[in-house]
Amino acid sequence: MQARGVIHDLQGEPGAIPIRWSNMSKPASDVQARHVAALKRVPLFADLTDSQLSVVAHDFRLRTYEKDATIFRQDDWGHEMYVILEGKVRIFKLSPAGDETSIRIFIAGDIIGELAALDRQARSASAKAIGRCALLELPGDLLVQRMREMPELAISLARLLAGKLRWTAEYAETIAQYDAAGRLLHILLSYNQQFGREQEAGKRYEIDLALNQADLASLVGARREWVNRILQDWQRRGLIEYRAGKLILLDLPRVIQERDSRIEANRPDAKW
Repeated sequence: MQARGVIHDLQGEPGAIPIRWSNMSKPASDVQARHVAALKRVPLFADLTDSQLSVVAHDFRLRTYEKDATIFRQDDWGHEMYVILEGKVRIFKLSPAGDETSIRIFIAGDIIGELAALDRQARSASAKAIGRCALLELPGDLLVQRMREMPELAISLARLLAGKLRWTAEYAETIAQYDAAGRLLHILLSYNQQFGREQEAGKRYEIDLALNQADLASLVGARREWVNRILQDWQRRGLIEYRAGKLILLDLPRVIQERDSRIEANRPDAKW
């Protein structure tokens, strides 16, 4: 069930937008300044002026979600776009049999749901909160209206979509190049670049995905039992540890080397 409310301090985890977004009784100028400051930290709105941000800020509604709460569902007809202020969101697709395939993890500052907001079609995937999340919701019709009024916003959104398209093309390439183990390593290395925590420069990093083994398996279309075996193998070899949703890259150069070696493992004559 979706939980809605007011977020007072959005500093719950690394990457959260450090700002208050409140509808409580405060001087209007103070509240508006906080809202503008919050949006400035979101790349999509970085090129807008303060006056433009003041207009856009009035369009948003704050939504909060508890762990595993559904934000939107595949095939729904909702047309809202969301800005993640705090937490992580998993985007996934459902097969006709009900199996999940995770597409991507989004973090604070990212935008989700923009496709349905723009083309007015049904949702192409589902979104679920990973842990507690705070998002800003913008109706699709208001998004389109602001894009007409503010060319800078339209250009920024076009760049955002181009970035997602590049990511999709890169992921499609990994499917062709790597076996399942290589794809999983490639995804983990990508997330490490985005929000990995350095523990030892150039070697040891922590990636807090807050995903269980079944979720990790859905990233590469594998079974949970396979993920369990491969994680045990990587830990035995001193590559990666898995601890309650957190992955520790124990030796980054060797993890990269292992990922690259999986190109060979994907040859038709290779044995797994």
